[in-house]
Amino acid sequence: MTKIDDVARLAGVSTATVSRALRGLPTVSAATRRRVLAAAEQLDYAVSPSASRLAGGRTGTVAVVVPRITRWFFSTVVEAVEEYLHQSGYDLLLYNLGGREQVRQRVLRTANLHKRVDAMMLVATPLRPSDLTALATLDLPGVTISSGSRVPNWPCVRIDDVAAARVATRHLLDLGHHRIAHISGDPDDELAFTTHLDRRRGYQAELKAAGLRPDPSLDVESSFTIDGGNQAATELLARGEPPTAIVAACDEMAMGAMTALRDAGLRVPQDVSVIGIDDHDLAGVLGLSTIAQPAAEQGRLAARMLLDPLGARSIGPVVGQRAGDPDTPVILPTRLVVRESTAPPRAH
Repeated sequence: MTKIDDVARLAGVSTATVSRALRGLPTVSAATRRRVLAAAEQLDYAVSPSASRLAGGRTGTVAVVVPRITRWFFSTVVEAVEEYLHQSGYDLLLYNLGGREQVRQRVLRTANLHKRVDAMMLVATPLRPSDLTALATLDLPGVTISSGSRVPNWPCVRIDDVAAARVATRHLLDLGHHRIAHISGDPDDELAFTTHLDRRRGYQAELKAAGLRPDPSLDVESSFTIDGGNQAATELLARGEPPTAIVAACDEMAMGAMTALRDAGLRVPQDVSVIGIDDHDLAGVLGLSTIAQPAAEQGRLAARMLLDPLGARSIGPVVGQRAGDPDTPVILPTRLVVRESTAPPRAH
């Protein structure tokens, strides 16, 4: 059986050069590539992906870290990333933190990680100062997605969460609502981190732009889940006069709020309008108005930005462009999707 060493000897080059030439990387001259291809054809050599990776000193694997894989946003991003990596000849090594400190320690503070992967992607993962120090020690190329902590010299792909919440709030204002509530993430929730702060800022900023003062009694915190949205809306209703509309920090919270409202005998949208942010897979089924974010596109673009420096071939088309400055996030657009859950307030 012909080995890569045989091709290298016949072509008069190193095995690493054979690997790069057969993968079509731009670091090999045209003349050398022709010599390698001729030798491979003469010896009837079929390139082995694992062998070419090892010859180039690469593992062919990318680590992807998520807080909780069961949530819609994370699973959607990971699926898109895995597809892109696979088409580019790379494997995905998934680390699901799941709130487990031992997993965080193993992933972010293990010196041997660089021997297992070529690069790392953090999806909306909050980082502590000690985590940033550990990542610097690992010295791996990386990219971040969404509103998790920024890593110096790593590019970031995300949406503008402030703007998304402003558009959601403006939609309700344009319908004629003035008593607009907001249900958001618990600041102690590991999944909330900066997202809930940005979306609350957007909600408050749009109210102020309309000449309305944000009412603290209409702002309730809970977890970024359907149950969390149900609990937040239930608490909101217990505080007295219900709002005519609710901006939820995510679609799952909006779904929970809709359930709580209906359990309380209130109709959506006749009595209370509800809008979320995300465009969850179930949003269309439930008729939920929302601000759609391109979760899959964020994953594909981040994968491309991560693999380009490694010499992997790009798979297109992918929305967005790589940032020239890694400290400047690439912001992908969101869009308002109006469905049956929002309507003008009922006339009294």
